[in-house]
Amino acid sequence: MDREGSISYAKKYLEDTLSFFGLNIDVKASADEDVIELKVPSTHLNGFLIGHNGDTLRSLQFLVSTTLRNHDAELHRINIDIADYKAQRADRLVSKIKETLDTIQSTGEPKALEPMNAADRRVVHQAVSEYPDLQTMSEGEGRDRHIVISKK
Repeated sequence: MDREGSISYAKKYLEDTLSFFGLNIDVKASADEDVIELKVPSTHLNGFLIGHNGDTLRSLQFLVSTTLRNHDAELHRINIDIADYKAQRADRLVSKIKETLDTIQSTGEPKALEPMNAADRRVVHQAVSEYPDLQTMSEGEGRDRHIVISKK
């Protein structure tokens, strides 16, 4: 399945899956280099579809991604955002980390953050990249993987 086919298949698959919950909505689909972005508008089932700490949302992503892999799709990495949940979560994470970054800049002492999932680590790496004198490094394995921020 080519790139455009991957995007349209992922969109249709998610829309069909959501229809099982009684949601007949139009999912917005796009893609950057290697990730298909699927945006689901706000509905009365937001909490149900997102789940506790985004668990259901991650499960939906896994489901769509696995289906694309099984169909040998060119693109199979998926990012689903329901009612801008991930965008708002990323904004909160960046706001929370800014104070830590300022402290590291002034004291020069490295700081290890709490373990977080890959998406949150990516947000932190991107936020720190805006500080030219700071660097990030991921350490640990699995659920214990975390970021260490230090001066360059």
